[in-house]
Amino acid sequence: MKPPRMNTARRALAPLALAAGAALCIAATGKPGKSLETPAGNWNGTIAVTANGSHRFGNPEAPVKLTEYVSYTCPHCAHYQKESAPVLRLTVVPKGQVSVTVTNLLRNPVDLTLAMLTNCGDPKRFFVRHNAFFATQEKWLAKAEKMTPAQLQRWNQGELPERMRAIASDLGFYDQMSTWGITRAQANTCLADTAMLEKLKVQQKESADLGIRSTPSFTLNGEVLDGHDWASVSQAITGKIAEERAGAI
Repeated sequence: MKPPRMNTARRALAPLALAAGAALCIAATGKPGKSLETPAGNWNGTIAVTANGSHRFGNPEAPVKLTEYVSYTCPHCAHYQKESAPVLRLTVVPKGQVSVTVTNLLRNPVDLTLAMLTNCGDPKRFFVRHNAFFATQEKWLAKAEKMTPAQLQRWNQGELPERMRAIASDLGFYDQMSTWGITRAQANTCLADTAMLEKLKVQQKESADLGIRSTPSFTLNGEVLDGHDWASVSQAITGKIAEERAGAI
């Protein structure tokens, strides 16, 4: 499947330089690696924040551990999310066979803005925000293609929190956050969260150390997969589950 044309958007989404933000966000955060919710009989609701600020759902002791390295401005990532999430959440994750961790791979200032906003608020609701921004990607990317030179200048110049506020305003992210009860002021506090920014820097370094530079990319039990789509990932998961079952006999 070919991604939508993004010539203007690619120019708009300039390379990102992670810099320190201004003030520390006081939004809710979970202790690294600690499960935030564990409903009986279904591992889908078991959410954890890992040490580097990534988010995991599923059995923390699952024999098969999938990590997704994604960019919010990547159309292939949105397509992967649409294909994979329903299957994973209806089959292997609820049974405790597979856990899924989402790690940000930042390509531009819009990716950074969305990474900061998806981490804003109750960490148990991270995947609600994560899924929603992917589901609406086509809509807000279309807005990005229509930005004026003056708007793009605000995205790429000045203090980092100020640039992210401009992006959030221009692309309608504040309106989306408000549907979850997060006010503009609260969102702005999160956009200035230096602690979250440092965690995102760690995610970038760890991804680079693994040789991951494109999105979407994946690891299965720590091993980087060759494939970059749901068909190849699902095949790898099936094979790994079979291996684990054979080893348990």
